[in-house]
Amino acid sequence: QVQLVESGGGLVQAGGSLRLSCAASGRTFSIGAMGWFRQAPGKEREFIAAIRWSGGSTYYADSVKGRFTISRDNAKNPVYLQMNSLKPEDTAVYYCAASKVYYTGWDPETYDMDYWGKGTLVTVSS
Repeated sequence: QVQLVESGGGLVQAGGSLRLSCAASGRTFSIGAMGWFRQAPGKEREFIAAIRWSGGSTYYADSVKGRFTISRDNAKNPVYLQMNSLKPEDTAVYYCAASKVYYTGWDPETYDMDYWGKGTLVTVSS
């Protein structure tokens, strides 16, 4: 089992920045990749970014490319999402997620992630 806990959400003005953190514990050796998703009120959850657990490969949704960066501490479990140039449409609950697998052709936009955090709210004002 893997446990995920997000932190770092809050209220920020448009154009500002926030850094979200995700702490992973438990059977982290079973993780193949980590990702961030978000869900706005009345909308479906959408993929934002993902990173291979062992490092290297990263994935981003077109809506956040060039603004958001996913990263990991090599010596620690935390996974981060640096969010810059925030827009009101970025307002959502952001979730950390983990996949048990990683393989050639893995697509975080279609793969059903295996573990989820409870989410952290990000509100971007105009």
